Amino acid sequence: MRTVDSRRMRAPATSVFAAAADVARWPEILPHYRWVRVLEAPEEGGAEGKHALVEMAAWRPFGLFKYPTWWVSHMTADELAGEIRYHHVRGITRGMDVVWTIDPVDERETMVSIVHEWTGPAWPLIRRPAAEWVIGPVFIHSIASRTLAGIARHVEAHT
Repeated sequence: MRTVDSRRMRAPATSVFAAAADVARWPEILPHYRWVRVLEAPEEGGAEGKHALVEMAAWRPFGLFKYPTWWVSHMTADELAGEIRYHHVRGITRGMDVVWTIDPVDERETMVSIVHEWTGPAWPLIRRPAAEWVIGPVFIHSIASRTLAGIARHVEAHT
């Protein structure tokens, strides 16, 4: 399963990276996030950026109803590369890899992409269909597109 969500933001790449990497503040600026907990504080990883272990929970709305989602990831934020990487280690999406790419278009605009890649849950027989037909398009794309829209609103209002 692979999902790609992208958005152009009217803000400098440094502002976008700062907001995207500051996951502890996401529940303040992203209404669909229930909580983010930093389980292991960020530490320098040399050329690879800062590493942390984060627990994240979000809502996936379905009309009047909201479905709760939850996962734990190793997070690496590398500002020089313009990337934030996650490797999910707990939750239904264990084993998923996520890469945020933050590319400056010019001094005032930035293109942001989020790529999710995963082989699916550890469910015999329905692993791939569950990932490709339900979890990817219905849950991951929905949450990622809302996250990009919320980050865009935040950085565009504060730049």
